[in-house]
Amino acid sequence: MSFTRGFFTGTVTTLFAVGVYQYSNELPPQVYQGEKSGSLFPQEVSEAIKRRILRYGVPQRGEAPLIYSNHILSYDRSKRTPVWVAERITQDQTQGSANRKHSKFIPDPGIPSPFTAENSDYVRSGWSKGHMAPAGNNKFDQRAMDETFYLTNIVPQDMDNNAGFWNRLESYCRDLTQRFDGVQILSGPLTLPTQTDPQGQKLVVYPVIGPNEVAVPTHLYKIILVESNGTPSAIGCFIVPNKPIKNKNSLKEFQVSLEEVQKRTGVEFFPMLDHVNLKNLCYVDSCNLGKRHTG
Repeated sequence: MSFTRGFFTGTVTTLFAVGVYQYSNELPPQVYQGEKSGSLFPQEVSEAIKRRILRYGVPQRGEAPLIYSNHILSYDRSKRTPVWVAERITQDQTQGSANRKHSKFIPDPGIPSPFTAENSDYVRSGWSKGHMAPAGNNKFDQRAMDETFYLTNIVPQDMDNNAGFWNRLESYCRDLTQRFDGVQILSGPLTLPTQTDPQGQKLVVYPVIGPNEVAVPTHLYKIILVESNGTPSAIGCFIVPNKPIKNKNSLKEFQVSLEEVQKRTGVEFFPMLDHVNLKNLCYVDSCNLGKRHTG
């Protein structure tokens, strides 16, 4: 009896395995490899599996990109900081009467309270509130400037870095609008390996601040894409440590490839753009940072 049951079970298992093998080999390569659908199966099969397993809904890690008047961002609910913040600025947008004195740091009203940072997280933390989309890029409109003070656009930033090197980098981006039609900017935080254990393995170590445990990045990145005659012409990518940087340090010291930033962030930037033929921004422009901007 047990032999018969075992033989029957084994036969069914074998037939099932053969059936799966034959079924998978009959699928179009682009579907089977998951290049189109992110699944090994045709869409109707994938939907049936999803309904069976995720019958109470698909887990939501975070928001879809959040859209504001003059910037768009992707938000990391667990770290309570942005993943990336995108802007496209022109010279007109950096001029106007909007004033940061009228703006206040507040939690983003579009983020549920369990997943947002609070102003109290930064109190006596030793870190400043660092804009990713800077207020100075939005002088054309008070609302656009106010929205840059939502805490979804903010990361814990070294105070000297924020007021010094990073501020000068932001000012340089605005200066580029005088020489190019438009400037596309992507900025965000990174947590990179900065230590090793006794066995030589790399470690990612970073502090968190406040009751909401806002993650303090080890580095910040900025991608700058400039347009000439309405066409992307040059790109510069930079990864900057979140610590004091002396004035004598040049921006070029922190220049990396776009591929390096994508590898570090896990984000594919400009997926609709062929960036192979883009020129190096620091070749076509100076990449020289001016003095600290106070406006």
